[in-house]
Amino acid sequence: MFGRRAFLAAPAILASTQARAWEPARPIQLIVGFAPGGGADLAGRAAAEAAQRLFPTPIIVVNRPGAGGAIAAQQVAGMAPDGLNLLVGGGSESISLPAFRDLPYDPKTSFRAIIRLTRQPLLIVARRGGPYGDLRAAVEAARRAPGTIPHASSGQGSIYHAVFVLLQQAAGVEFLHVPFTGGAPSLQALMAGTVQLAVLAPEEMAGLAQAGEVRPLAVASAERLAAFRDVPTLRELGWDVVIENMKGLNAPAGLPDDIAATLHDRFRRARENPAWQNFLERTGAMDGYLDGPGYQAAMDSVLDALRRAVRR
Repeated sequence: MFGRRAFLAAPAILASTQARAWEPARPIQLIVGFAPGGGADLAGRAAAEAAQRLFPTPIIVVNRPGAGGAIAAQQVAGMAPDGLNLLVGGGSESISLPAFRDLPYDPKTSFRAIIRLTRQPLLIVARRGGPYGDLRAAVEAARRAPGTIPHASSGQGSIYHAVFVLLQQAAGVEFLHVPFTGGAPSLQALMAGTVQLAVLAPEEMAGLAQAGEVRPLAVASAERLAAFRDVPTLRELGWDVVIENMKGLNAPAGLPDDIAATLHDRFRRARENPAWQNFLERTGAMDGYLDGPGYQAAMDSVLDALRRAVRR
């Protein structure tokens, strides 16, 4: 009798164990490869705030700026796949840096993609009172004096840098690249007159654009942005360049399925939080939800396209 009861109870115990969702035992770190105030940092902090009520432990944003996000990516790639350390990735460290040089991690195999949160359009901007009222004027100046018109990016080989690499190829000109550690330092350099042009996400420059302190000259998306209806696309200006940033969460490779499912489901639910919706409305970032496999495929597609462009 005892043996039969034990046999019947075992499946119920197993089912209960399988149904129990993973819970973090320590704080979850969202590791950002750029300086505070940039697009990746703002997205990471908004995601942490929106998801915090769904987790029993704190969600902490940690900035590890440098090398276009590669320092943070390398750090996360070497961590234990326990769900406690996630890279705010999908940008330079995932889809552009690997097109320019070899890295100590493989963006296609060193991580497990969890969820894509946003699509981020990229704009080429100038400051008010600068020498260029439109992008064609800046391109013509670069044509007359190759390598002398300085533009800022968030790092050598970053996706912000990639915008100008593709523009230079399409227009047949050469600008002077001045790398920084993120969008915020790039904007500071633009406002100080250290550079004449910069690539920025809408959330990094929307306030100054509304105040008239910076002038968006072009957007690298396929279509114009609702928040900047008067700003033409690069395609409209005659250069076939389309590239967008994206932001999502990536864990070290080897993350177990149950942890990946819990992280995905809770951060997906967090997108319904008013704090997340306020972030999208305030910054102009676009909701870009994809599940893990879809997110990985999107990153791989952009990386492959950039690798082909760099080789050409």
